[in-house]
Amino acid sequence: MQRLIDRMFVETFSGAEPADRHDGAILDLDGGRPAFTTDSYVVKPLFFPGGDIGSLAVNGTVNDLAMCGAKPRYLGVGFILEEGLPMGTLWRIVRSMRQAADAAGVRIVTGDTKVVDQGKGDGVFINTSGVGVVRAGVSVSPRNVRQGDAVILSGDIGRHGIAIMAAREGLEFETEIASDCAPLAEPVARLLDAGVAVRCLRDLTRGGMASAVIEIAEAASVHIRLREDAISVREDVRGACEILGFDPLYVANEGRFVAFVPQDAAERAVEVLRADPVCRDAHQVGSVVAGRSGEVTMTTRLGTSRAVDMLSGEQLPRIC
Repeated sequence: MQRLIDRMFVETFSGAEPADRHDGAILDLDGGRPAFTTDSYVVKPLFFPGGDIGSLAVNGTVNDLAMCGAKPRYLGVGFILEEGLPMGTLWRIVRSMRQAADAAGVRIVTGDTKVVDQGKGDGVFINTSGVGVVRAGVSVSPRNVRQGDAVILSGDIGRHGIAIMAAREGLEFETEIASDCAPLAEPVARLLDAGVAVRCLRDLTRGGMASAVIEIAEAASVHIRLREDAISVREDVRGACEILGFDPLYVANEGRFVAFVPQDAAERAVEVLRADPVCRDAHQVGSVVAGRSGEVTMTTRLGTSRAVDMLSGEQLPRIC
């Protein structure tokens, strides 16, 4: 998928400036700096522990704006409805979107609806676009990452992908694994309000933590070193991954992100993030070090070193 995006969409749609490989675009509009992003949601099943396609569509786009250092303000929504979709199902989704928007402090102000023939869709697909505002003096971008920076992870990883997989396949574990789906604008605002020099932010969605960090290493031409023992994975998630043959490092999340900050600001960044309920397990999991640019390596629990490679294909399709 990443190769398709890079070789077709980025090459065709980019202008003279090199693509920034950000979660959204920062625009220069009459002296202001709005951020703009769009995303589509085709998750299956529509409802899962910890969320549904409606809350996911709102939080996903809100989080893309937050990763640009922007305060999310307005959303637009497009529905592709399959003929025969029960109205009760659509009402549940729409109400969930309203609740998620209220919780994230954004307004849904425009939209569109189309209907496709029965059997030509999977209930409902949703596209959400969002606009936010980047405050003066804030610059959050992969291009800002420097050798010596600390990598901060906002919490445990892997719950969203495993929750979807369990719901889809009817798998049962000793404890219910709920998605981590959540808005991230508030913890990002806390970092900026605290004066932490945030270099770069990235939420850990498709491709999980590994793909996100590799993308940043490539975009910034730096070498990133992770510590396996510092990356939090719940035991039930780890067990499910072992049963299913997944590496939690590549499993998608919808309420987790990494922040790159100068090493001397790392302790403060962790303290600020832990004050937010969504990020109470935040901690430093790595650093930007001297080494081959564009690569990510990991110090394992055994003290050995291994390369972290980009996943070929998708480990779990239709998770967002």
